[in-house]
Amino acid sequence: MAQQPPSFFPTSALDHAAAGLGAGVVAVLCMHPLDLLKVKFQVATASPQGGVGKAIWNSLRDIKTHDGWKGLYRGVGPNIAGNASSWGFYFLFYNMLKKRATGDDPSFIMSPGAYLLCSAQASAVTAIMTNPIWVVKVRMFTTNAASPIAYKSLWHGLSSIYRTEGMSGLWRGTSLALFGVSNGAIQFMGYEKMKEWGFKRKRRQFAKEGRVMTADDDKLSNTSYTIMSGASKLMALTSTYPYQVVRSRLQQNNATAHLYPTIPATIKRTWAAEGAKGFYRGLGTNLVRVLPGTCVTFVVYENLAWLFKSTAAKRQANLDA
Repeated sequence: MAQQPPSFFPTSALDHAAAGLGAGVVAVLCMHPLDLLKVKFQVATASPQGGVGKAIWNSLRDIKTHDGWKGLYRGVGPNIAGNASSWGFYFLFYNMLKKRATGDDPSFIMSPGAYLLCSAQASAVTAIMTNPIWVVKVRMFTTNAASPIAYKSLWHGLSSIYRTEGMSGLWRGTSLALFGVSNGAIQFMGYEKMKEWGFKRKRRQFAKEGRVMTADDDKLSNTSYTIMSGASKLMALTSTYPYQVVRSRLQQNNATAHLYPTIPATIKRTWAAEGAKGFYRGLGTNLVRVLPGTCVTFVVYENLAWLFKSTAAKRQANLDA
């Protein structure tokens, strides 16, 4: 059995969790205004005027005009908390599950089905743990700061929902979030297999040149990570997007609860009023936001994970010297 490489934190899973947390924070700071628009477009029932680019520009300009620069970052606290904790928890559980599936052998090659299962399990646990944060995020995104039902902060939102709706309000839309694990599962299955191919190609190149790969060489180029993450996300998003629209409409505040009380009612009402295109409302904005956001997340994550791994290897080498 191949020896496990040293880890920066007590376990390699914690290395990946820290890398995921850092990547989530960076991605939110870069992409938050577009994330705000995505949710607004999802819960809207009227089609935006003009093409995707024009609709995005006009919406950003309107928010800036009415609420200032601060309006473009409304709900950034819950978004950072949600994304950072989601990516941190996800990579923690995902790498723990992968380690168990490979029998602690880093040279073991997992099948696409194994990647799919590990990713789905990690996504499900993460979705359940972080759902209350996403409920607050959606409601902060879809209410004006001056609204009497607006939440001032993440904690204010969580406590207000618990006080008025009980525990069920905090986990509103959880079943749809669990359905959404298919998105992450499909994405990671594709991403991991592409990454395997990339490393196999790199090892062949090193062997051809007579070089030996070290811990510093144990990474692909940022261009490779960008292409792989973008392609895998595009494949996953287009196949699972409708559930996100239904979830956003379910998680709106009580003023719209009578319109979208349950999943079947939401699906029926959306289909009757808007047809199939209603389930893809905001997709163009989401692609503009998610693809760059995904690429930023994975590039930052892979570089942080490599930094932790290479630093731990050098530290171990110094101890052995």
